[in-house]
Amino acid sequence: MKTYRVIATNDAQEDLRQYLSYLIQEKHNPQAARLVLQDYRNTVKRLSHAAGSIARPDSEKLQARHLKRINFGHHHYFLLFLVDQEDTVYVTNVFNDLENFEEKLR
Repeated sequence: MKTYRVIATNDAQEDLRQYLSYLIQEKHNPQAARLVLQDYRNTVKRLSHAAGSIARPDSEKLQARHLKRINFGHHHYFLLFLVDQEDTVYVTNVFNDLENFEEKLR
């Protein structure tokens, strides 16, 4: 089985920090933040084995940027990522399912 090296960009790390901070500071739910963080880590692990087999998205905006999407296993979040020629995966963003992510892409 092919293994990809996964690197989270600064933007993706900041996205995740903001979601976790919201859960801790605004919702007063550190347990939820821990569970989302664990789900993120599990998603990254899945991505390290499956990045090449994930289908291209329907979104033309994502296709134009060569981005793909993988959903968290247990929470309503997802990662956007791209794979380079050296089989390195770059996670570019973390989004909540309820957001209009196409408008927020950096």
